[in-house]
Amino acid sequence: MSTAPIRLHRPGELSLAALPPLSLYVHLPWCLRKCPYCDFNSHEMSAPRLPSVAALLDAAIESRYLDALCADLEASLPLVWGRRIVSVFVGGGTPSLFSPEAILRLVGDIRARLPLVPGCEITLEANPGTFERDRFRAYADAGITRLSIGVQSFDDRALRTIGRVHDGAQARAAVEEAARAFATWNIDLMYALPGQTPADLERDLDIALAHAPPHLSVYHLTIEPNTVFASRPPAALPDDDTASAMLDAITARAGAAGLERYEVSAYARSGHRCAHNVNYWTFGDYLGIGAGAHGKLSFPHRILRQVRWREPAAYVEHALAGNAVSNEHEVAASELPFEFMLNALRLREGFERRLYTERTGLPRTTIDAAVADAVARDWLADDGARISPTVRGYDFLSDVQQLFL
Repeated sequence: MSTAPIRLHRPGELSLAALPPLSLYVHLPWCLRKCPYCDFNSHEMSAPRLPSVAALLDAAIESRYLDALCADLEASLPLVWGRRIVSVFVGGGTPSLFSPEAILRLVGDIRARLPLVPGCEITLEANPGTFERDRFRAYADAGITRLSIGVQSFDDRALRTIGRVHDGAQARAAVEEAARAFATWNIDLMYALPGQTPADLERDLDIALAHAPPHLSVYHLTIEPNTVFASRPPAALPDDDTASAMLDAITARAGAAGLERYEVSAYARSGHRCAHNVNYWTFGDYLGIGAGAHGKLSFPHRILRQVRWREPAAYVEHALAGNAVSNEHEVAASELPFEFMLNALRLREGFERRLYTERTGLPRTTIDAAVADAVARDWLADDGARISPTVRGYDFLSDVQQLFL
C-alpha cells in the first residue's frame, strides 16, 4: 500500500487504470561559466577554478549537495513507493564538475533507495571543458551507463561566439574518450549559430560522424528570454530558410551514417535511443530532485507536477530540512490533451491511440476533433490505432500542437 498523502488517492476527475513508467531526474546546477544562450537553471561557480580538473568543485560543496539530494529523495519515497525506475538522468548545469567519487556516491544513494529495472539506463551530461583523460572511464566505473557530451560545435570561432569554455581540440578528445569508455553515448550539436554557413555545419558533421556516435542530438540556437543573448543578440544569425536547410542536411547526413531520426532533435542507431527521453515523450512519469528540478507524478485519479527550490543554497537548506519542493499543483484535465501532444508528437512514429487514455486517464473523444482537424491539414496521419506526424506536420509541429490547447 502506498504511503503517499491520502489526498493524492481520493477520487478525482481522472481515472488511470495503471501508472506509467517512472524515471528519475537529478539536477546538478553548477557550471564553470554560464553560456549566453542558456536558460536552464545553471549557476556559475563562485569559487575560482582549482588547478586540477579532477577537483573542479569544492569537496565540501559536493558533499553537502549530495546530502541534500539524498534527503530530497528520501522525502519523496512515499510518492513513488513500490514503483521501479526505468531510467536515471543526471543533468545540469555541468554534472561533470562533480568528481567520479561524488557520482559513485550519488548512484549508490539512488540504488539504496529506489528499485532500478535490470540494465537501467543511467545518463550523465558532461562538457569537454571539464574533461581529462580517464575521467569518463571513472564515471563508467561509478555506475554511469550512458554519457551525453555537450560539444555544440568543433569550430573554435563558433565556440567562442556562443561562450563555451572548451575548444575544438578538447571536444574531439572528449568524444574519443567517451567512445572508449561507453557502449552508448551522445554528441550534442547546435546549428544556426552566429555566422555559421552551411559549409561550417558540414565540417562539424564530418567530425561528429567520423566518430560513429551511437546517438546524436541537434538543437537550433534559439534566443530565449532572460538570457544574455536576449539582451545582446548576436550578429549574423542564419535566416529561417538557411536554418531549415541546415536541419535537412543534418537529417540526410545522419541517415546516411546509420542514425535514424526518431524524435524532433534526436538521431540514433538501432538499440541506442535515449530511454529517459523516450519516457518523457510518451508522457511517462519522472521524479525530479535537485535545485530547480521539475517532476511529473501520476496517481489513480490525478497527475501532480512539482518544482524544487531553484537557487542552490536555498535548495540545500530546504532539502535538508525536509521541504525541497517549492511548489506543486495538480494538472487540470483540460490541460492534459495539450501536455500529452506537446510531448508525444515529438516522436517521428507518433503514438498508439490507447496510450493517450492510459497516460492521461481521459477518453479519446477529448482529442478526436483536433486530430481530425490536423488530418485534414495533412499534419497528422491517423489509421485508427496510431497517430503520427506527417512530413508536413513535422515542419509545422508547433502549429499542430497548438490545436490541442
